[in-house]
Amino acid sequence: MKITKAIILVFFLVISIQMNSQVKYKEVIGKLSIRETTYMIRVPENWNGTLLNDLDYFNKANSDTCMELLNKGYAMSGTKRRKDRSKNYDPAHEAHDFISIFDVFESKFGKPKRIIQLGCSGGGTVTLSMAEVHSSRIDGAIAACAATSQWMSNTHLDALFVLKSLLAPELQIVDFGNLSKEELIKLQRDWETVLKKAQKTAAGRARIALAITIGQWPAWGGRGKAPVLQPDSKDVKALQESMFHSLIALIPSQRTKGTSMLEISGGGQLKSNVGLDYKDLFENGNKDYKAAVKKLYKEATASLKSDLKKINNFKRIAPDKVALKYWSAPGRTHVGQPKVPLLRIHTIGDGLVYPALAQGYEALVKQNGYGDLFRTAYVNSWGHCSFSKAEWIAAIETMMQRLDTGKWPNTKPEAMNQLAKKIDATSEHRFIEFEGVEKYNRIWIPTISDYKGGNK
Repeated sequence: MKITKAIILVFFLVISIQMNSQVKYKEVIGKLSIRETTYMIRVPENWNGTLLNDLDYFNKANSDTCMELLNKGYAMSGTKRRKDRSKNYDPAHEAHDFISIFDVFESKFGKPKRIIQLGCSGGGTVTLSMAEVHSSRIDGAIAACAATSQWMSNTHLDALFVLKSLLAPELQIVDFGNLSKEELIKLQRDWETVLKKAQKTAAGRARIALAITIGQWPAWGGRGKAPVLQPDSKDVKALQESMFHSLIALIPSQRTKGTSMLEISGGGQLKSNVGLDYKDLFENGNKDYKAAVKKLYKEATASLKSDLKKINNFKRIAPDKVALKYWSAPGRTHVGQPKVPLLRIHTIGDGLVYPALAQGYEALVKQNGYGDLFRTAYVNSWGHCSFSKAEWIAAIETMMQRLDTGKWPNTKPEAMNQLAKKIDATSEHRFIEFEGVEKYNRIWIPTISDYKGGNK
């Protein structure tokens, strides 16, 4: 879609010179006309010619990390998340907002030597869209803890489907967007009751481990006992206990309503498992998780084969065509074809956007022949977007080296940690080799029929 100049008109525009203890910079705050999206631009006095653009920049502009980047000479821009985002989420429109900001920037400060699109969570999601669909407007991209809507929805479905088929056939696992707050709280409590009861039996513990393994959820997705510790994947008891805490944290609740936002915005139920063989999905799981499942089933004198058959025989869930049509549009989904250098980083204990999604995207990128443009780095941290300042700036400087030289620098954990330590020895530097799953289960590419869509 061509962006017209009308889109970049502003409702209000403030240009001021700011000064703090670190750096002097010019600041622009405004609203884009068509969608009234609030944005901010800051350009330091020592601007190095590079613009960093982030979906969430407005609200974190004064963070230590952003101020340090200004101090290093980077101009920065981005938006404030829209108030209606939970009901009208559209990463394609968010990408168009960025293009409008770039036009505003050029009109006020001149054309940057390069633009790096970056962001975490929803910011990572739209970063992937920018790299695939609007690559002519950016030079590089850094996507952190990024989701692809259909992938995330179906990955969230699979573990719940296993639990429903084996433990609680009466409990709801889709259409959360239709529930009131009170109904969602009750559903959460009902699921907690089921899981806590299951955790008290050998067979229940085995089935909880099976759900995490098939769903390709991280076992380190829940806090468990303080402090937050990564489970030893070779210690079956500790691993299973951590899996239980992950499920408690990730069952339907106000905290996990992200997939509901996708359904409300898309106009229908998005999740689907029609035609899947859950035996295959189990085989694709993390090898240590699979070994734990087999040992737990043996200890429980229960049949893994029988449970997999029961899951496969359970009534399947089909998506609404209208939702598939919405999320099949360019910019709303990802197809593994970045046209600019793209670095994807992910915390391995992310229980909101599972790290297996990053593995799946990497496999798709390589399959499509874009591997030279792509690198992935994982951080040994619990939580969603829980990167340290040094880790985040190390990702940016890695991208800068790629753009400066035309070749990727060493992105192995040891090299990334050395770079992070050089940037700030007092900050955490936790890049790590990540084994993850054997194969991501839920790569989905829209077809022409999906894009044409239809009624429910």
